[in-house]
Amino acid sequence: MRTTGQGDEHGPDEGPGSLWQVRELQLAAVAAVLLAVGWWIGSTGAELVGDGLTLASAVVGAASFVPGAVRGLLRRRVGVGTLMTIAAIGAVALGQFTEAAMLGVLFSIAEGLEHYAIVRTRRGLRALLGLVPPTASVLRDGTELQVSPDELVVGDRMVLRPGERAATDGVIRTGHTNLDLSAITGESVPVEAGPGDVVHAGAINGGGAIEVEVTSRASDSSLARIVHIVEEAQDRKGAGQRLADRIARPLVPAIMVLAALIAGLGALFGEPMLWLERALVVLVAASPCALAISVPLTVVAAVGAASRQGALIKGGAALEELGRIGTVALDKTGTLTRNAPRVIDVLTAGEATREQVLATAAALEARSEHPLARAILQASAAVPAADDVTAVPGRGLTGTLDGASIRLGKPGWVDAGALGGQVDRLQRAGATVVLLERDGVLLGAVAVRDELRDEAPEVVSSLRGLNIDTAMLTGDNTATATALAGQAGISTVHAELLPEDKAALVERLRNGRRIAMVGDGVNDAPALATADVGIAMGAMGTDVAIETADVALMGEDLRHLPQVLAHARHARRVMLQNVGFSLAIIGVLIPLAAFGVMGLATVVFVHEFAEVLVIVNAIRAAKSTPLPEVTAVAPATPQALNLTVVGNKQGDSGCCDAC
Repeated sequence: MRTTGQGDEHGPDEGPGSLWQVRELQLAAVAAVLLAVGWWIGSTGAELVGDGLTLASAVVGAASFVPGAVRGLLRRRVGVGTLMTIAAIGAVALGQFTEAAMLGVLFSIAEGLEHYAIVRTRRGLRALLGLVPPTASVLRDGTELQVSPDELVVGDRMVLRPGERAATDGVIRTGHTNLDLSAITGESVPVEAGPGDVVHAGAINGGGAIEVEVTSRASDSSLARIVHIVEEAQDRKGAGQRLADRIARPLVPAIMVLAALIAGLGALFGEPMLWLERALVVLVAASPCALAISVPLTVVAAVGAASRQGALIKGGAALEELGRIGTVALDKTGTLTRNAPRVIDVLTAGEATREQVLATAAALEARSEHPLARAILQASAAVPAADDVTAVPGRGLTGTLDGASIRLGKPGWVDAGALGGQVDRLQRAGATVVLLERDGVLLGAVAVRDELRDEAPEVVSSLRGLNIDTAMLTGDNTATATALAGQAGISTVHAELLPEDKAALVERLRNGRRIAMVGDGVNDAPALATADVGIAMGAMGTDVAIETADVALMGEDLRHLPQVLAHARHARRVMLQNVGFSLAIIGVLIPLAAFGVMGLATVVFVHEFAEVLVIVNAIRAAKSTPLPEVTAVAPATPQALNLTVVGNKQGDSGCCDAC
């Protein structure tokens, strides 16, 4: 088939639009008509005319694979087409015109169906680019113009009215709306958006009119990158595909040697023509057509289907590993939680006021990009940044403000004093608490909490239903981690971890099973790289996350995780079924052909019918189910809590430990 060096006349996004446009199927149809007419005319007594039409049928059918086989031989490549060519020529030489014609018809049908299945699956992926509208409204020199998306340049102002799609990526400058990203992320819930929010190519404006400043050309948009990455991923080989290749590659020359031995030994000890015929039948019986296409076609179907549901799987290797996952380690911030922390309480000590505590903390956090820093800044009034701000790894921040030395950090580094009881209470409630002091005197504490995702308990329950263990890995404090894990139904918690600690734990958590790490693709890079499969959460538009992870979940709905794991398991089962079935067919047909139990016509029919079955089964890997609306699910009661705390941290990104 096409995996054996016969070439391909179409790119991934080109090719026939319907079955009747497939060249191989057209040739097969013509050959079948010639064969039927030749058989009918021959049965009336005009055998010479009938044989001529049958021979013409064999030539037409062979036109779909003989040229490719010849080109392969010129490049010193021997493939399945080579075996079929030898068998067809041998059958004609032996006067078995009908058998040669049947071989050409059936092999052309199988090859045409394979071609059509691959093109159709890839066209479904390329259809994502159809989400880009044919024209875009843009403001230039005070005038609204209609231009092609390819004419948009960075800095243009697009006008998006209700119901219109974004032609490329941009940032909202005026207006408020809600964006429908269901076609990209697979999530049905619209996202509220206003000035400063990002709009991705293909997003539908579901609210009021907005103006969007273009940040990338249409050819470089997030949607275009997704399609490009998945197309490359579909060509990457997984372990199953490499296994099929390892078997198929030496099998072809081995079959030719076997056929030669059968013909040679048969000529020495029996009737030469009889054993030559059997050798030709063995060539067809042992041809690994179905084996060669069993895994590649499954990968193409499965990866394409996952991408349409908002999950990018980086090729066959990632797909197969994903289907073997037995343990999932989840980061807390941004994965199990919403990644939208907010200040829930401010404690004061002495004569300090709530406003003073927030303002002083904000002065230290003014230039920080830490999620908790953003929460503190949002809760406080605008203040000048502190001077000489220094991050103390694993502890917090120091600096000076109005000539006074100030310090903000975790309990234990800054003494909680009289606030100790209240700090413990807030941590048990799932909050991260940082303490603030000025010139060695405690001013107060700020409690920030990142709420658990609504769907997190449902996801943990779904993973448990798939017989997949879960564990939380977090840099946050023990009390906060324990509280959130209890809400989610996770019984294994590892708290107060540095990035390198997470990577080491991934190795320990394997316990003989494949493990996946789910994180944001940046802060959790060591753990993502160490795991058998790294999964980036909420990666839409994030180049680093998409490039570094083996799997990228484009949306923010965590239920994509069990969905893609179940999908990969289904695809892997299809792979194994196809490989096993293909090998079984070869194992059964070879002895039956060698000892003359089955003739060429019967072997050709069984062989090509088996190939069609493999193609149909591979297409089953494209089956996927859209996510329903989020439903509130009570957290499962966790089993005995398995908690690990790593102390004496020697490195961190700054303020606190909620990463």
